[in-house]
Amino acid sequence: MKTRICSLLLLCCGLLSAEHVLVYRESGRFGGWPANHGIWSWGDEILVGFSAAYHKVQPRSLHQQDHDKPEEPRLARSLDGGKTWTIEAPRDLLPPAQGGREPRSLTEPIDFLRPGLAMTFRFLDANRGPSLFWFSYDKGKSWRGPFRFPQFGNGVLARTDYLIEGPKQALVFLTQSKSDGKEGRPFCARTTDGGLTWKLVSYIGPEPAGFAIMPSTVRLGPTKVLTAVRVHNEKEDHIEAYLSDDNAHSWTPVGALAETGEHGGNPPMLLKLSDGRVCLTYGYRAQPYSIRARLSRDGEHWGDILTIRDGAPTWEIGYPRSAQRPDGKIVTIY
Repeated sequence: MKTRICSLLLLCCGLLSAEHVLVYRESGRFGGWPANHGIWSWGDEILVGFSAAYHKVQPRSLHQQDHDKPEEPRLARSLDGGKTWTIEAPRDLLPPAQGGREPRSLTEPIDFLRPGLAMTFRFLDANRGPSLFWFSYDKGKSWRGPFRFPQFGNGVLARTDYLIEGPKQALVFLTQSKSDGKEGRPFCARTTDGGLTWKLVSYIGPEPAGFAIMPSTVRLGPTKVLTAVRVHNEKEDHIEAYLSDDNAHSWTPVGALAETGEHGGNPPMLLKLSDGRVCLTYGYRAQPYSIRARLSRDGEHWGDILTIRDGAPTWEIGYPRSAQRPDGKIVTIY
């Protein structure tokens, strides 16, 4: 069995003329979940993280993976804007349980404006954390970490979503366990000392009855921030957006941006385009299983849903990460 990671090359003006490219395929493996790891780009050089799990036939409602074997971190790198890819397996990113370094506290500030910077935030346990972070100064060729991230009293389930605000200042958007110990509730935290300490800034929306997880965030202005979260409740699975006009200290709901099908839904990917628009890409986990997108000029008013690819054989599609090339094309890995 070979489970694939694929990508789309999309034209910025209307997301037309999609070209489909194979990123990763390995016999006996289950490749997935780029949204859990992150994406970084420097011109036509694009780096994306994903998990290389092991394949095992399971009931169709479950992930087709062997849970008795590890999900090993992988990186896919393209030097030509997503046309071709090479796969990397850096030992620096291995979690402790897979032979990686033991977590430690950060003792020297990170320079967030240093060229080639990449950061990734990951959780070790899907229910309560803890969460760790790594960073790189050489475009992900080598990584420092893992470093401990504060749990803020209730367990943090981190995926990679951050905004750089200065040489020592950054905002990160993560998920915390709810008061009943279940996932999850989105929040944001800020560092002003290069990652040595982090302070909880705000929760994004009220504590949900189901879960609201996996934020994806863009900055629209000096103090204006837009974030979108994956929401699951008894009635539906959808993507919900929030706006902040005070630099993430408080949030106003924008509303639901898209339905995401079934099976707990799919995470959003927000991308600020070079022309000022915002692009949302996401997976739709009901028939016809598909990759979809929407565009907005202000984060509040959104255009029609665009189907980029449909007819997948299974609901296990999506978890996308996207980047824009210098020529305006959007590359979405899913």
